[in-house]
Parts: sequence; structure tokens; C-alpha cells
Amino acid sequence: MTDLIQQLRDITGAGVMDCKRALEEANNDLEKAKAIIFEKGVAKAEKKSERATGSGILETYVHNGRVGVLLELRCETDFVARNEDFKELAHQIALQIAAMNPQNVDELLKQNFIMDESVTVENIIKRSIAKLGENMKVERFCRYEL
Repeated sequence: MTDLIQQLRDITGAGVMDCKRALEEANNDLEKAKAIIFEKGVAKAEKKSERATGSGILETYVHNGRVGVLLELRCETDFVARNEDFKELAHQIALQIAAMNPQNVDELLKQNFIMDESVTVENIIKRSIAKLGENMKVERFCRYEL
């Protein structure tokens, strides 16, 4: 059971007790437990969606000197803005923008995520909200291409 909990934590980033409860609910079926965690994570994210995002970071990405992206990803506190998981999320979203050329934030959020096409960019952000416990949003971005 301990190995399954750790495996589920590695996949989802959820807490020990959340993983344990999900595995119990799923009768130790890892795939079902993963779905339970993500479902609950989305519920947590929805509850936080009205909270103000007064902090964040600017992420830049340049691909082969020909495509450049500047992304403003917002969160609630400076503490989360300095978190490595938040910074990695910003980088992955910048890569998404460079590769898929969305025209606006709404289009970006609806796109399938390039690193896991089974989920959307919006779902990836909601997972991070559930994991880090703060509201997050893509405020704006710009993409340049030669």
C-alpha cells in the first residue's frame, strides 16, 4: 500500500492522505485513484477561482532565435511565485504558446496540452492550483515569429 501511495503522489503531486483516501475509494486501483485525485483537484481549483491573483511571474522562451514568447502567469502570493513547480508550469505554458500559436488566452486554455494530449492546458493549470493551493491564471501573453 505504501508503494502505491508513493506512486500516486509522484503522478499527481497530491498529499499522502489524499492519495491514501483515493486508493481506498478505488480499491487500490491506481488508474481509478488517479482519476479521483484529478476530479477532486478540479473541484478544489473551482473553489479558488474567485481569489485575487496579486503576484506571479513573467516567463520568456525563445525557440531557435525565430519564435519568442512572453507570458504573464499570475498566482496569489510571492511564495508560490518562487516555487519551482509554478516556474515549471510557466515554462511549459510558454512552450505550448510557441508550438501551438494560440490567438488569445481562451484559445490557449482550450488547447490540448502538447506534453500530454489527453488533457487541456486549463486542466494542467487546475492540477497546479490543487497541488499548490492557490488560484492561478494566465493573465496575458505575446508571441513573436520571424
